[in-house]
Amino acid sequence: MSRVGKNPIVLPAGVEVTLAANQVSVKGPLGTLKQSLSGDVTVQREGEHLQCKAANDSMQANAMSGTIRALIANMVQGVSKGFERKLLLVGVGYRASAAGDTLNLTLGFSHPVAYKMPVGVTVATPTQTEVVLKSSNKQQVGQVAAEIRAFRSPEPYKGKGVRYADEVVILKETKKK
Repeated sequence: MSRVGKNPIVLPAGVEVTLAANQVSVKGPLGTLKQSLSGDVTVQREGEHLQCKAANDSMQANAMSGTIRALIANMVQGVSKGFERKLLLVGVGYRASAAGDTLNLTLGFSHPVAYKMPVGVTVATPTQTEVVLKSSNKQQVGQVAAEIRAFRSPEPYKGKGVRYADEVVILKETKKK
């Protein structure tokens, strides 16, 4: 069995889990998330723990038990604590401002970039060069961060562009005469 799949998922206080035949629903203070299950995995509730088990001995069922366990653990963390992703804008004149559910970016193009946030993701700009994304869905906040970064990814010579806060950009050496 998958090593990840063997670990039980601890349910914190205030989180409710509903198990259906092929779907798991997790409800908490920050919202509700749902995940469909494959026939290879069974999810059982044992008190304040959830256990994901492979339905048979195939490699596919073994792999999916670990995958489903990780997805459900992320759902539990998302509805209880939430997820956050921070982006930094590096470059002269690069600015960001949040107006409602729209992120307005000035990234050195001839036009401003307006990015509309999907439902469930909130954006804040503590400073003009910082963007903070928050959501209860880990996959969604990561996808939105990747789409914003793709507008102007960091270039290798000066490091200008949109980067994750924990990202390290390795700079190339410039050409010498």
